Amino acid sequence: MNWLILIILLVAVYAIVAFYIHQKKLWQDHITFYGPLMAIKTERVGFFDHAIPFSSILRVYGTLGVVMVVVVSVLMTLMLIISIQYIVVQQPELTMANDPKNVLAIPGVNDFIPFTFAVWFGLLVTMVVHEFGHAILCRVEGIRVKSMGILLAAIPIGAFVEPDEEDQERSAGLPKMRMFGAGITNNILVGILCFTLMIALLGFAVPVNAPLIKGVYVDSPAYIAGVTPNSVLKEVNGVPITNRADVAAVLDKTMPGDIIPLVVETRGTTNEYQLTLGSWPEEMSDKTTGFMGVSYYDAPLVKEQFGNLATPMGIIILLAIPIYTIMDPATWGHFSLLTLDTVDAVMWQVPFDGFWFVIQILFWCGWFNFVVGTFNALPLIPLDGGYIFKEGMDRLMERRGWLQYSGYVVNTISYGMLAILVAVVVLPLLLNM
Repeated sequence: MNWLILIILLVAVYAIVAFYIHQKKLWQDHITFYGPLMAIKTERVGFFDHAIPFSSILRVYGTLGVVMVVVVSVLMTLMLIISIQYIVVQQPELTMANDPKNVLAIPGVNDFIPFTFAVWFGLLVTMVVHEFGHAILCRVEGIRVKSMGILLAAIPIGAFVEPDEEDQERSAGLPKMRMFGAGITNNILVGILCFTLMIALLGFAVPVNAPLIKGVYVDSPAYIAGVTPNSVLKEVNGVPITNRADVAAVLDKTMPGDIIPLVVETRGTTNEYQLTLGSWPEEMSDKTTGFMGVSYYDAPLVKEQFGNLATPMGIIILLAIPIYTIMDPATWGHFSLLTLDTVDAVMWQVPFDGFWFVIQILFWCGWFNFVVGTFNALPLIPLDGGYIFKEGMDRLMERRGWLQYSGYVVNTISYGMLAILVAVVVLPLLLNM
C-alpha cells in the first residue's frame, strides 16, 4: 500500500477516535487533550521511587551529566556558527537536505528517515530514555512525579513526565540542573552504547563473493538491455554463476559484438536479458574481451568501511549515514544496509536470522538518542540545555546581586540561538534565490 494513503487513513482514524473521546469525555483521568494532541497518562509512577536508595550514585551521575551537557552545548553552538560562516562564504548549491520537510525528523515525510519499524522503535526508545532520566532524578532530588505518559498525533510523537510544580519550583542550583540534564545524559550515553553494540555485531558479519550488480554504466550493453542495479547474476551465456570469478571466466571467452543471455534475480524475481557485448573503455582496461558494463558490490571493501566506524571519526560517519546514503549512494550506498532492508544482505554470512533487523534497531536507537540528546543540549529555552543555562545564570547572578538581569541574559542567548537555527535553514534558500 502507498505510504501516503496509509498515513491519510491513520490520521483520519485518529481524528475520529480522538473527537469521539473528547466529545464523550471518556477516561478523563487518563486522557487529556492539548489542541489536536492527545496525551495518554497514568499516575502509577511509584516505581520511580526505587531510584531513591541509589541517590548518592545517581547524583554523581547527574553532576557528570551536567558537565557533559555544558561541553556539548558549547560544541554544538560553535558548530552551528561555523555552519553559518560556511554557508555565507561558500554559498553551496541547494540539495535535498535544504528541503523544508527534511528539517523535521518525521519518518516517511523526511526523505532521509524511512517509515520502518526500526525507525519508530528507535524514536520511542529515545523518548522513554529521555523522560525516565528526568523522572528518576526528580525523585533523587526530592521532587514528586505526578504522572507520565505519551503524546499522540495519530502516532506517538513524544513522551512526558509531569513533576510536581511546587516541588520543582523549590528546587534550585545543581539539583535542578541535574534533573534537567538527566534526559540529555541518558540519550547521549544510550546512543553511544547502541552504536558500540552495533559496531561490535558488525564484526561477526562475513562478506561473501556473490555477483551482486550495484551499478550499471550509462549507455553500456547492460544499460541498453535494461539490466537494473541491485540484481544478482545467476547465469551468463548459459553458465551458472556463483561468484565474480565465474563471471570473469565466462567473459574471458567472449569478444565485443557477441550476443549472450544474462539471467539475474531481482528481489526474488528472475529476469533474462540479451546483451550485445561491447569493448572495454580505454580508461578502465586494455582487455580485448567482451564488456557488459556493470559494477559489483565489493563486500570485502565494505567490511573495511564498517571497520572505520570504530575510529574517532566513526560517530560523525554514523550521524551522516541517513543523509548521504540517499544524496550520494555511489559513495555511501554500502551503509544503507544499516538503516533499512536492502538486497545487499545476500552478500553477507551472518551469525543468526534477523541479524540485519537487529543492526537497524541498534542504528536508529543510537542515531535518534544521539541527535535528540545533542540538540536538547543547546542553550535555548524550552530545550533542557536552555533551562540548565538559565539555572546556572540565575545562581551566578544571584551571588553578585544581579539576579534581576539574569532573565535578560538568558532571553538574549535563547533568541540568538533561535536566530542561528533559523539562519542555518533559511540562509541557503535566500542565497540561492
